[in-house]
Amino acid sequence: MCSQAVGLVEVRGLVAALEVADTAVKTADVKIIGCEPTKGSGLVVVKIRGEVGAVQSAISAACEAVARLTPVYALRVIPRPHTELAEKL
Repeated sequence: MCSQAVGLVEVRGLVAALEVADTAVKTADVKIIGCEPTKGSGLVVVKIRGEVGAVQSAISAACEAVARLTPVYALRVIPRPHTELAEKL
């Protein structure tokens, strides 16, 4: 198992995704591991990694900040993902 948590936030549009990423890294000691569009509808998933508490704080702050721009369509914090999953992210 991976010792770090993974956080995912799905929003509509690149501007909102950049707001999520910026707020997350400014709020807690986390790293952005990816930002990718989903199929259709202009949704973008931002992926971050760090300690469990840091990821939870970063996701919470990012969702609050981006709510001014667009709704948050999905969010998830995976505390200790399996090694195979962590390698794919």
